[in-house]
Amino acid sequence: MISCGNTQISAQRGARTDIPKGFYLWIISPTVTMGAYKYIQEMHRRKQSEVMRFLKRVRCWQYRQLNAVHRASRPSRPEKARRLGYKAKQGFVIYRVRVRRGTRKRQAHKGQVYGKPSNQGINQLKWQRNLQSKAEERVGRRCPALRVVNSYWIGQDSTFKFYEVILVDPAHNAIRHNPETQWLCKPVAKHRELRGLTSAGRKSRGLGKGHKFHQTIGGSRRAAWKRHQKLSLPRKR
Repeated sequence: MISCGNTQISAQRGARTDIPKGFYLWIISPTVTMGAYKYIQEMHRRKQSEVMRFLKRVRCWQYRQLNAVHRASRPSRPEKARRLGYKAKQGFVIYRVRVRRGTRKRQAHKGQVYGKPSNQGINQLKWQRNLQSKAEERVGRRCPALRVVNSYWIGQDSTFKFYEVILVDPAHNAIRHNPETQWLCKPVAKHRELRGLTSAGRKSRGLGKGHKFHQTIGGSRRAAWKRHQKLSLPRKR
């Protein structure tokens, strides 16, 4: 007999007995034991289910009635917030932000640029960063005394995308005395969202490893360009 959780499988003569534990768990057992956070995570992975479609539709309607940037009493996705650094303790804050989807028009009176034809585009301009980075930037400007830790998607409709941003108060003793969050209290962590240091902001900087990211070796395209332009002539070579 091979035991997999609450399921027992009979092994005949000559059958394989080196099957790893839990191999048949998802196939045979009708129920799987999961914790609360794991259960919520699996629900959000099935966004096309009837439960999640109804929940997202109702929540998006509620978010549209609120201000574009407002403070939330608690995260709407606690398992996602905890994986990104949120703790339900003093000093941590959750802000919810609404960002309009799509591109933006150039701010030119009557669509007249008065320049070269290459600069006369009005409608089809594409922003280089993603909307999640823009949401973090708006929350960071609204709360200049707080530090942006991370953010995550909570819903969208035809017009808006909704995000929740995790912030901490660097002046709170609970944050300053905790070794895991002390780095956010340093001056170098001010406005991380405006300098492309958050997870959403790093995605538009072209950083990575391998042959596809040679142009950003050194931290940025400008750093790589400066290094390529520099001629190094050591005294002893």
